[in-house]
Amino acid sequence: MSPRLAPVPPDDRMRTDLQRGAEPLNIFRTLAHNPELMHKAMSLGNRFLFKGNRLDPRAREIMILRSARRTGSVYEFGQHTIIGRKTGLSEAEIARLARADAGEWPADEGLLVTVVDELSTTDTLTEGTWERLRAAFDEPTIVEILLLPGFYRMLAGFLNATGVEREADTPGWPE
Repeated sequence: MSPRLAPVPPDDRMRTDLQRGAEPLNIFRTLAHNPELMHKAMSLGNRFLFKGNRLDPRAREIMILRSARRTGSVYEFGQHTIIGRKTGLSEAEIARLARADAGEWPADEGLLVTVVDELSTTDTLTEGTWERLRAAFDEPTIVEILLLPGFYRMLAGFLNATGVEREADTPGWPE
């Protein structure tokens, strides 16, 4: 399937902290049809990825990969497979996050998978999950945990609807 919105020509303003000196990713080249929104979205994305985030990078990538799976966004899953590997996620762990049943995870990581699954299904949390979240994390971290999958679900909707194509070196779904 070809993209529904063709990526605009590359521009330095489309590069993120991950891409210094690299060609801008197709997601940014497609968002660039609306430069103001592109910059606002990049600002929030950079906040989650680099600046002042409270979750450790591995936990963050578990949540993003699970969100990508739940939304069916192969583009997002592929990009965050690359990032997830850099945070220490194994190929087997990444593959589990791509399955309908993500399997067993250590306590806090399993809780984060549950949070993503519940938010993806009902847009809220059960009382049991909420109680576990309150016991495991402080309030500023809980706010981040609740907003992170929503941000990536929003991006996944954009990616899926516009048909943004993966870059040649971006993996797809695990085998």
